[in-house]
Amino acid sequence: MSGSNLRDVGAKKKSVPQMTVQYRVTVSKSEVRTSGPDDAEVVFSCALTDASSDPTASFVQGKLKATGHTGVILGELMSGNAAKQLSQLASHP
Repeated sequence: MSGSNLRDVGAKKKSVPQMTVQYRVTVSKSEVRTSGPDDAEVVFSCALTDASSDPTASFVQGKLKATGHTGVILGELMSGNAAKQLSQLASHP
């Protein structure tokens, strides 16, 4: 069967809800750098040493923690937004 004969039968793309996201990078016990609102529905957090690593790999390895809607978490990782935000927080003096 050729690829042109295949049809997408009944598959619907589900949209990911729009939610607020906060990023946290822990520098020391007394210093945490944040980006995003304090009452965010999705929160990413990691240590400063892991903030410049690939966030998807860090997430899989358990070095980058995330709470909230799984679709939003994966969307942030796939879009590159997580890498951008964490890199900015890591390089911030």
